[in-house]
Amino acid sequence: MKSGLRRCTAMRGVGLASMLMLAGCDLAPAYHAPHYVIPTTWQGQAPFAPAHPMDDSVRAEWWKAFTDPRLDELEAEATAHNGNLQAAAERFLQARSVVSEARSDLLPHFGLAFGGSNNKSSAERLFRYKGPITDSDEFYGGMASWEPDFWSSIRNRVRLQKDYAQEQAAEYASARLSLQAELASDYFTLRGLDAQANIYTQSIRYYEDSLRVTRTRLQDQAASRLDVARAENQLYTTQAHLLDIQAQREVMEHAIAVLVNVAPSSFHLAPDSHLNTNRVALSPGVPSELLERRPDIAMAERQMAQANRAIGIARAAFYPHVSFRMDGGFDDNGFNLANLANSMWTYGATVTLPIFEGGLRRAQLQQSWSAYRETRDHYRMTVLTAFRDVEDGLSRTKRLDDENARLRAAVGAASQTQDITMNLYKGGLAAYLDVLIAQVSTLEARIQQVEVQTRYLQAQVGLIRACGGGWNASLLPASNRLSSVGALQYSGLHPAQPVGDVPVPRTKGEDPEDNLTGPKLSALPVR
Repeated sequence: MKSGLRRCTAMRGVGLASMLMLAGCDLAPAYHAPHYVIPTTWQGQAPFAPAHPMDDSVRAEWWKAFTDPRLDELEAEATAHNGNLQAAAERFLQARSVVSEARSDLLPHFGLAFGGSNNKSSAERLFRYKGPITDSDEFYGGMASWEPDFWSSIRNRVRLQKDYAQEQAAEYASARLSLQAELASDYFTLRGLDAQANIYTQSIRYYEDSLRVTRTRLQDQAASRLDVARAENQLYTTQAHLLDIQAQREVMEHAIAVLVNVAPSSFHLAPDSHLNTNRVALSPGVPSELLERRPDIAMAERQMAQANRAIGIARAAFYPHVSFRMDGGFDDNGFNLANLANSMWTYGATVTLPIFEGGLRRAQLQQSWSAYRETRDHYRMTVLTAFRDVEDGLSRTKRLDDENARLRAAVGAASQTQDITMNLYKGGLAAYLDVLIAQVSTLEARIQQVEVQTRYLQAQVGLIRACGGGWNASLLPASNRLSSVGALQYSGLHPAQPVGDVPVPRTKGEDPEDNLTGPKLSALPVR
């Protein structure tokens, strides 16, 4: 008998050790981000100004390199108050909460139950038992349940949610970069329209002088009515173009107002005809660094990691699942519960093992593998698209800079031609058609030069965005800091503590409708 007991005890020890070993079994494939053949240098070369040794990489506040104080203010407003950006921060916070929710399944769950009732039955009911028609019942008890994670199904769900939370952090960085780049591009577009409006205004004054000269010559019978008609047509057409530019400026101003979270009717940017001519000092670095500097690449990589964890979850579904449950307490028909005779309990274990489900588990596993391959293909295309964006930015900035230099020379030559031709016309040595041609050429050259200068500034912004805008994958929050709530945390829940570079978008009790009457629609402070 003793030897049998010893054998049973030994078998229990072996079984417990086996269970502990199985608890560390991870059925997800070993995950490694794919490695591709990456070029060592960029094909295109941008005409950036020489940078200081520590200033050749994109900084987080990259727009300050354009040295425009108004742009700096707008970028700060948009980053702090833009609704779409705050929504992205909320999605990250929600993902962190899901991490805490998934992690809770690793721990035992405890609960309390209590209640009571008082019941009376009809004295005249059919087949009534000859006893009391009233009774009462009170019970107090507790319950506990736990599912040991033998096949790492729960742990893989936790890891998957952590990967998803990191993806949301990268998505926030991508949304912030897109917002900042869009705002800078719109701002330069608006300033380009200001410069065009200034050119049209100057040209209108010049054409008004030309019309006066032509009408004077007509009175002196030194010019024909045709010359006056041509001068009037040139003036009125230019005035119409100015009105169109002003309409475009107003629309662009409204777009900027929305980006900075201000009602368009309450927002105005004073015109400034001086168009920025800065060359941003920037080195795009080597292509391999781009994989760490683009938030969209980080998002695609985290999606691939999630799909890898999903394979482990699908595999775990083929194996037995064990759960333990225990309930206990006191039950009596009165309040005399502190009596062992009134105690009750139940405990046990449940083991579930799929036998036949018509291919359900195999189909789910097959689907998880296909989903993983899909994310891998998406990651590869995201990397290729990032390389293309940088090469496009380098090509645009190089060609537009050269084009802008030649157009500036063309503007100087056209302006000189316009002045000489007008002087000749006043002296009766040139026809007004020559004056008209010179005026049209000058206006077109000046407008084209401003348009190219604007596109060049936008190309610089696009290249900075393509290079990641100063972001780095090291800014992603660590996986061990993603839970928004601790297992034993009952205070300090609102707001959750920020992690990484994603701020908490709003504090408890704030109402977005509070500021609807003012210029700010919902200027919610970032904490």
